[in-house]
Amino acid sequence: MNVRENFEIITKEIAETCKKVGRNADEVKLIAVTKYVTDARVEEAIEAGITDYAENRPQNYVERKGKYSNKTWHLIGSLQTRKVRDVINEVDYFHALDRDSLAKEIEKRADKEIKCFVQVNVSGEESKHGLTSEEAIDFIKSLEHYSKIKVVGLMTMAPFVEDEEILRNCFRRLRQLRDEVKGLNLAYAPCEFLSMGMSNDYKIAIEEGATHIRVGTALVGCELK
Repeated sequence: MNVRENFEIITKEIAETCKKVGRNADEVKLIAVTKYVTDARVEEAIEAGITDYAENRPQNYVERKGKYSNKTWHLIGSLQTRKVRDVINEVDYFHALDRDSLAKEIEKRADKEIKCFVQVNVSGEESKHGLTSEEAIDFIKSLEHYSKIKVVGLMTMAPFVEDEEILRNCFRRLRQLRDEVKGLNLAYAPCEFLSMGMSNDYKIAIEEGATHIRVGTALVGCELK
């Protein structure tokens, strides 16, 4: 199927899932993850009406945003400290803030306030980046004096498994953490959003409160560049 058809299917599924759990579909932002597709596929997505896009490598992010600067771009991959200067001032949303050294470098290099999601490794998998659930709140509290960082939400990647309860528990724990942070009423960390859910699990993520879902294969495919 083409991107437009995929977009229509996913948009319908978002609406149906939200209705099922008493949410408004407008609360869910669909982000097209374009790291494995050609520019032609991105242009097809733009023609279909998709507004938000994501890349996980700084160089690819800068190139893509330069070509399609009238869209909202999300940097979703782990960011090396030495790469911050190359990309940070082009970032609309950064989904992988996970350590103090990175926060310090963003503070040093950014010319504007950066909207960040703190990445939490809720599943505890060694292969995944992110803070532990226990570390997350103390880390966010430590960002009080970073004037260039605004914590708009939390992000996680669930295990790639078919067990729905494992996925649901992962997303539910992130939502609970988000609620704890919101309860602190920190001006620099309103923490309203939850970036969670991908092609294989976004409906479960929405049921558990996702506000931003990162969808690649199911939306734009995985045609290698």
